[in-house]
Amino acid sequence: MLFLFICCVSVFLVFSFIHYAAKKKKPFKRAFISMLLGVVVLCAVDLLAGMTGVYIPVTKLTLLTSMAGGIPGVAVLVLLSAF
Repeated sequence: MLFLFICCVSVFLVFSFIHYAAKKKKPFKRAFISMLLGVVVLCAVDLLAGMTGVYIPVTKLTLLTSMAGGIPGVAVLVLLSAF
């Protein structure tokens, strides 16, 4: 659990630094929203698994991938689960 927390904080800080270096307004808010959208989309894919037939188990790896990659990260997980 501590490892997951450390990974989440470090991904948040990296995203914040990237947004800050790109001279974006409110880099912390943008980083948080990007990570949150990834988790929300992963949960949506998991909830709609019965209707779509695409099942991605929510594990530490998929959670970190969705947080680090955001929506494109979840899209990669969906493509990998298809093969």
